Amino acid sequence: MLTTDLVRLKELGTPIIVLTAWDAISASIVEASGADVVLVGDSLGMVVLGHTTTLPVTIDQIIHHTQAVCRGFSKPLAKQPLVIADLPFLSYQCGEDKAVEAAGSILKNSCASGVKIEGAEPETLLVIERFVRMGIPVMGHLGLTPQSVHLLGYKSQARDKESQGKIFQDSKKLQSSGCFAIVLEHIPEEIAGQIKKNLKIPVIGIGAGNQCDGQVRVTADLLGLSNKQPPFAKPLISGRELCINALKSWVQKHQRNEQNPTT
Repeated sequence: MLTTDLVRLKELGTPIIVLTAWDAISASIVEASGADVVLVGDSLGMVVLGHTTTLPVTIDQIIHHTQAVCRGFSKPLAKQPLVIADLPFLSYQCGEDKAVEAAGSILKNSCASGVKIEGAEPETLLVIERFVRMGIPVMGHLGLTPQSVHLLGYKSQARDKESQGKIFQDSKKLQSSGCFAIVLEHIPEEIAGQIKKNLKIPVIGIGAGNQCDGQVRVTADLLGLSNKQPPFAKPLISGRELCINALKSWVQKHQRNEQNPTT
C-alpha cells in the first residue's frame, strides 16, 4: 500500500480503514484484519506506557515501537498495510531542521512510509511543505488534537460557526501544503462531510461521523482493552474482562494444583 493508493481509494469511493498498533503482536492482528493503514500513534503513550496524555512520548519511543510493528507483519512487503507514525510533541514544533531530522529518523530506521502531525499553524504548514520537498509523506490532523490537551482538552471541537470555518480553511491549507490525507477527530459529522466533499485527498474520521472517506480507531479501544473508552469508540468485545477472567481461571487452577499436588 502506498500513500497514492489512498487517493485512488477515495476516488473509487472505497472506505479506508486505519487501525493503530504498538508492537509485533498488535501489528500482526491488525494486518490479519485487513486494515489499509497501520498508525503507530503517540496514543501508545497512554495505551502502552501508562501516561495520562500523549505529551511524554519521545521520538526514540516512536521509532522503537514502529520497528516492533514492522517486525509483526507476515505478508509480502507489497501487500502489507501502509505504516504511518506520529511525530510526538516538540519533535516538529521547534523548527524545520529539527522536524526533518525527526521524521527522517523514523523513515530511515523503520518501515514507516510517512508521518502524521497535528494542526495547521503557519509554522506547521512550513514544516509540512519542507517535508514534502524532502520526500517525506505527511498526514495531517485537525479537530481534537491530543498534543494540545492543555489548551483544548479532550472535548469535541468545531462546535460554533467561527471554529467550523477555521477547520474548513485549515483543511484546505493542509491539502495545499502537500498532505496526502487528513485525520478529523471529534468534530460534527456534517462539518466532516463538507470537508470531505471539498478536498481531493482522503479525510479519515475518528469521532467525526460516517461521511468521511474512512475511519481510524485505537485498536485497544475497539477490543475493549482500555481502562477508559472514548465516547466515539464503542468496544466490539469486552476484551479486558475476557482476558482477566481467562487468566484468573488459569491462576486459580494452578494454585489448586500447587496446594494439592498429585503423588
